[in-house]
Amino acid sequence: MTQSFSNLIIDWYLRNQRDLPWRETTDPYKIWLSEIILQQTRVNQGLPYYNKFILHYPTVYDLAKAPEDEVMRLWQGLGYYSRARNLHECAKSIVSDYNGEFPNSYNELLKLKGIGKYTGAAIASFAFEQAVPVVDGNVFRVLARYFNVSDDITQPKTFTKFFDIAKELIPKEKPSSFNQALMELGAMVCKPNNPNCEICPLAQACSARIHTKQSVLPVKKKKVKVKNRFLYYLIWQNGEKLAMRKRGPNDIWQGLFDFELIETKNALSTEEILEMVNEKHDQAEIIDISEPTKHILTHQRLEAVFIQLNTPNTTILKENGLQYYTKKQVESLPKPRLIENYLTSKNI
Repeated sequence: MTQSFSNLIIDWYLRNQRDLPWRETTDPYKIWLSEIILQQTRVNQGLPYYNKFILHYPTVYDLAKAPEDEVMRLWQGLGYYSRARNLHECAKSIVSDYNGEFPNSYNELLKLKGIGKYTGAAIASFAFEQAVPVVDGNVFRVLARYFNVSDDITQPKTFTKFFDIAKELIPKEKPSSFNQALMELGAMVCKPNNPNCEICPLAQACSARIHTKQSVLPVKKKKVKVKNRFLYYLIWQNGEKLAMRKRGPNDIWQGLFDFELIETKNALSTEEILEMVNEKHDQAEIIDISEPTKHILTHQRLEAVFIQLNTPNTTILKENGLQYYTKKQVESLPKPRLIENYLTSKNI
């Protein structure tokens, strides 16, 4: 059974694999970079970012010495910005603590910033041919359907169960091909909806296909709680200069630049916006109030209103951690997609 399962998916993979640049190398730096970028990101979205990072930072040394704002600007638009911060910190650690060489053991890789069980296993197997199974959403799906595993995949103990199943299946002489094949099969054939069982190499013995359980496996009971946030940005302009500030810690956009912000629990009417601004900045002259803009994230639903104001005095700027930037400087600052879209729409 084990050999049959492994041989079937590896043979399928060798005939059907997508042509992706990180599959053409055993360089742990490039493999690590691709895996971090592809977390929570589709391949077609992540590929241009991978190419940009390799172009700007061909080696881990180049990434380690890059300014943080530059790294964040290059990451802009990918979301989950903690990945970019961890990426940068990890690169610096590899250079300072490991002389620029990635550790070649799975357990040692797990000690690095931002490298969890999935990414550690990917680097260990793809770069160093260690027989460590990679378990991601695609792997959960293939194994749950094939072996009829109904454990809730949102539970930590379930990861261990699937890890152990994959460990029994992974061939010691071809761990990289096996892991790549299992992930590719989940991404291309054994999809969450409408899996293409007709062309699946595992179809004949797949329990979910035999018992028509594709729609119920894998089991995922935990629902994502979505938080609503209402953001009111105060935009101070001085000629072509804009007042912006760098966001602090404990926020989804930590390290990115935006405007002075007032956040409320509920949406405000135009009259309430005027009252709010006047309470915060006495006698402030409002030039324009935008229509609400919706911005949807995985765990958050944002509604933003942009309020253009007359030039404040330097005290207001300083009190709110703001600084004026020229148009050229603003273009080079890392910004949330929400802010970038507003600036583009206003040609600012």
